[in-house]
Amino acid sequence: MARKFFVGGNWKCNGTTEEVKKIVTTLNEAEVPSEDVVEVVVSPPFVFLTLVKSLLRSDFHVAAQNCWVRKGGAFTGEISAEMLVNLGIPWVIIGHSERRALLNEPNEFVGDKVAYAVSQGVKANACIGETLEQRESGSTMAVVAAQTKAIAEKVTNWENVVLAYEPVWAIGTGKVATPAQAQEVHCELRKWLNDNVNSEVAASTRIIYGGSVNGANCNELAAQPDVDGFLVGGASLKPEFVHIIKAATVKKN
Repeated sequence: MARKFFVGGNWKCNGTTEEVKKIVTTLNEAEVPSEDVVEVVVSPPFVFLTLVKSLLRSDFHVAAQNCWVRKGGAFTGEISAEMLVNLGIPWVIIGHSERRALLNEPNEFVGDKVAYAVSQGVKANACIGETLEQRESGSTMAVVAAQTKAIAEKVTNWENVVLAYEPVWAIGTGKVATPAQAQEVHCELRKWLNDNVNSEVAASTRIIYGGSVNGANCNELAAQPDVDGFLVGGASLKPEFVHIIKAATVKKN
């Protein structure tokens, strides 16, 4: 089954109104493959969601960087999936390693958040990945399998879930998993989905890579058979993000 290439841009906690408008202008003027070839989703901070949605070209989409685990209410500072639906925001990033590490979001909580977002009609970009210590100790697959299991135990509809494998040691460090390292983990994740969910989900679920993706390494990473796209951090704030989107043409599906 052909899986449409997915390129996400995570702007993290960056930007002013003017900077955001400049990034959007660059994206709007870019010549990139059609929607049939690549799905592009950018994720600005909450305060800029509606601005970006109003200015961004119609073939690109917008994601929030997080949402609450259940319906809104007395949860100061949180944003509910229902609010995203109300604003017409179709995607959300959940379980990014920065939230897992800095805000102590455990696997089960992330799984609950993914399931609730999907149940409300918001598509989820669910993040998993190991630390350097975990990789060096040989426990990479045990870690990402446990993270994926916590999601699989709660999610019944995988059509609206993209898995983002982001080795924590490669995020914002300039270090990047080699194409072979990325392919190895993506392949094992697909096998895990086949064995623990079903073969259809394994074949159709997009597993994307994140971790210091840039214009120089994106084509070689995209050529790997089980790498279905990217979740891009710092480079998504720069013009080279356009080059990364064009890496979708490497796939010969």
